[in-house]
Amino acid sequence: MGVDPRLLEVLVCPVTRSALTYDREANELVSRAAGLAFPIRNGVPVMLRDEARDLGVAK
Repeated sequence: MGVDPRLLEVLVCPVTRSALTYDREANELVSRAAGLAFPIRNGVPVMLRDEARDLGVAK
């Protein structure tokens, strides 16, 4: 299941307010600015910092 491109136009990272990209393989929305990946569960993006996966990149 993909993400509607219109959704990516309005969603931003809740930490940095920066744009997100969709990682199709991991089914996550990625904030490169924050170094976080937010999961998509049952087609719904979970935009909570506590639920995000740390990408382990320098911020």
